[in-house]
This record gives sequence, structure tokens and C-alpha cells, in this order.
Amino acid sequence: MIKIREMNIADYEAVIALWAQTEGMSIRDADSKENIARYLVRNPGLSFIAESNNEIVGAVLVGTDGRRGYLQHLAVSEKYRGQHIGKKLVDNATNALAVLGIPKTHLFVYNDNINAQQFYERMGWFPRDEVRMYSFNRSDNSNA
Repeated sequence: MIKIREMNIADYEAVIALWAQTEGMSIRDADSKENIARYLVRNPGLSFIAESNNEIVGAVLVGTDGRRGYLQHLAVSEKYRGQHIGKKLVDNATNALAVLGIPKTHLFVYNDNINAQQFYERMGWFPRDEVRMYSFNRSDNSNA
């Protein structure tokens, strides 16, 4: 049986291991334990994990700027895919955002991550081809 619950920093090691083994996902220095701890404190009740027999088999990191939600790092262990765990994690996150009065959520998917794109499109998400993402890095660390 799969149990969905709020993510907490005690889950970090298992979650980062899941993210690291998930194809199409980049782990950066910004995903350090300290940074994720701060993110969870700033965005309480928005990030979730899926457990089976006390093993973390899915996770999603979610935050808000107060206007829009941002879904990041959705992952489901390969052997648990096809059981709607990813959908449950996304639904929990978008429902939690809606309770805060945030109806619209954005996410980023690499151009070559076709599986993720298809997953989100099946759930009703749509690509935004009219915008382009820009980044700025004040650090000398290109992995920040």
C-alpha cells in the first residue's frame, strides 16, 4: 500500500538518492540538505513523499512565490511506476497550493525528457512555448 505524506528534512537522504537515480533530472548544489531544509521551511505543507513499507518510492518538491506554484523534482522509483503515484503526488501538491489560493502551477522539463513531457500532458498540463527561461548565476559555481 502506498502512503502519501508531507516531506520533511529527515527524508532528505532517501529523497536525494531517488532524485539522483531518476533519468532526466539534474541534481545541483542548490539541492544540498541545508538548501532543501530552508525550502521546506519556506513552503510548509507543499512537498510530498510516497512510501511503501517505510521505503520512499516517490517524491515531489513544491514551492510558491505567493502568486504561482512551482513543481520541481517529481520522481517515482522505476519499479513503482505505472501505479499513479506520480499523479497522486502532483494532485496533493496542486491541491495544497489551491488551499493557499494559488490555482496555477509551473514546472520545468528538459527538452529531451519526452517521458516527463508526456506524463504531464496526460495530466492536463500544457507547454508554454511563448516564453523562454533565463538564468543568472552570481556565483562562480556553474553547478549552483
